[in-house]
Amino acid sequence: METNGRQFPAQRQETQPGQQHVMDPVPQTARSQYKPANKLQGKVALVTGGDSGIGKAVCHCFAQEGATVAFTYVKGREDKDARDTIQLIKSVKGSGAKEPIAIAADLGYDENCKGVVDEVVNAFGRIDILVNNCAEQYERTTIEEIDEKKLERVFRTNIYSYFFVTRHALKHMGEGASIINTTSVVAYKGHPSLLDYTSTKGAIVAFTRGLALQLVEKGIRVNGIAPGPIWTPLVPASFKEDEVKSFGSDVPMKRAGQPSEVAPSYVFLASNADSSYITGQTIHPNGGAIVNG
Repeated sequence: METNGRQFPAQRQETQPGQQHVMDPVPQTARSQYKPANKLQGKVALVTGGDSGIGKAVCHCFAQEGATVAFTYVKGREDKDARDTIQLIKSVKGSGAKEPIAIAADLGYDENCKGVVDEVVNAFGRIDILVNNCAEQYERTTIEEIDEKKLERVFRTNIYSYFFVTRHALKHMGEGASIINTTSVVAYKGHPSLLDYTSTKGAIVAFTRGLALQLVEKGIRVNGIAPGPIWTPLVPASFKEDEVKSFGSDVPMKRAGQPSEVAPSYVFLASNADSSYITGQTIHPNGGAIVNG
């Protein structure tokens, strides 16, 4: 569903991570206009935070393109969304792809990230595509509200995990592999009530650029996606009901985007047929916001 300027129904989820299956409307994971072309045939992909939102749409597109898909989720909160995503992947996966796996983990800690990578490699032998995507955010009116514990929690999920998963995955990635990091438009525009989240997203941009230079001689490309306002569980789990109602209306397109409108950008960056000469860059599916990138 595209809002086309219409408001979303007022809604609020009190706990993070949010749950996709209870949202109204449920975010759009797939688009009938999307035409797969076996661009990722034979590839193994790991997507963090792949049970819902953008991650779920990426898993779906990757499976449509022939990849074997593994993704992570948070146990206890995202179990149903994870089961739904597994079934969705199975419904579109190619005959050459192996059965998808969902791995429960708190990726803010190095040992958990190693465990996820080990499980994927034990199942599939290697990793060809890594999508660092998991994130959490909380509204804080002033910097005084962000104490050490709160700051560490957001940084652990949003940027520590990118370092930890990547450092372990690289042992199992070879020439031609692709790493894609989810940042955000707020890394470029700022956001007054998401200061800690915005800071992590800026760190992801710098991480992407530095890692791309570090890995270019190994033939591994590293790029980023900086979505604008996208209708995902993070929205009702982060913002007040009145903010949810008008979410996305301030961009030039006057509406929030859907996960299905962002996922093809990940396919593009994952596919060497499409983006073999692109590394260290960021794509901006953001509804028309002009940013310095």
